[in-house]
Amino acid sequence: MKKINYLDSIKSPIITEKATTLSEQNKIVFKVHLNASKHSIKKNIEKIFKVNVIKVNTIKKKSKTKIIRGKIGIKKGFKKAVVTLKKGQTIDLATGV
Repeated sequence: MKKINYLDSIKSPIITEKATTLSEQNKIVFKVHLNASKHSIKKNIEKIFKVNVIKVNTIKKKSKTKIIRGKIGIKKGFKKAVVTLKKGQTIDLATGV
């Protein structure tokens, strides 16, 4: 199995209404690589953003088939991670890395 680079394992932040309400509880939501483990996600977030991570919860979204204008298409699945930060620390997603 090919080793994942630490910058490639964290794909992008997820900014939705639910994710912004979680940010009030020091939780940030990221889209991550399908083969990334909780330990590697924690290590990579700490390395990239220089914060302390308390807990990582991961969720796999399955792919779905959709019918668009009479043709069958596939909506890709992905893996997301809810990262809980130490109290008092934040990640400003608006400015980027």
